[in-house]
Amino acid sequence: MEFDELFREVLASAACLGADADSLTDRQAREPSRLPGWSRGHVLTHLARSADAYRWTLALARTGTAPGPRADAAELERQLGEGAGRSAAALAADLRGSLDGLLRDAAELPVERRTVLVPALAGWRHPAWYLLWRAWRELEVHHVDLNTGHDSARWPDGFVRTALAETAAALAARGVPVARVEAEDLGQDWAVSGSGPVVSGPGHELLAWFAGRGPAAGLRADGPLPLLPGWPLPPVPGWS
Repeated sequence: MEFDELFREVLASAACLGADADSLTDRQAREPSRLPGWSRGHVLTHLARSADAYRWTLALARTGTAPGPRADAAELERQLGEGAGRSAAALAADLRGSLDGLLRDAAELPVERRTVLVPALAGWRHPAWYLLWRAWRELEVHHVDLNTGHDSARWPDGFVRTALAETAAALAARGVPVARVEAEDLGQDWAVSGSGPVVSGPGHELLAWFAGRGPAAGLRADGPLPLLPGWPLPPVPGWS
């Protein structure tokens, strides 16, 4: 996808998620999400801090200099624990402020700096524009995790196509035994490896299975399904 198209998609996903966050009561914010051990407050806090991390990386891409210390995994865990129990209004305002800042910083990133390689927290590197894809993926998947009725059937087709193509390539590079993935509603399929089953079904259900956000029960396969690695996987080495 082009940068401007990704930007519009992130803007739309942020608005949809923000509306759900604004509708929560304090009691609902403390209720369980779909992630084990996490309340809805944990999910919203995680999303806000992820947006802050993307802003840090955009600043690095824009100037070539780190804008200050980068929060590591331990610090992010501390912030998550401290932030999850806030009021619903505070959680929603925090999320909206972080996402608004991310979108503003992305819009101001000079065109010539969009291809600058920047580091993910896990250590791999990618072009700065790819932060918008990561943000879109984070928003769509964790909106499902928020457990407010936004399920994988509401994922945009463009998101499903892009995520399935990237996931298929990453699984192929790791030799995961799935021969092919067929998204029947999208009229697309992706070769994965030379062994294993052909797995077919609606694209959003395939992606939900890969992402650990849905069962394989609605999918069809001509052989046993393999155990899948954790998702999302880093892109294929050398992809950039």
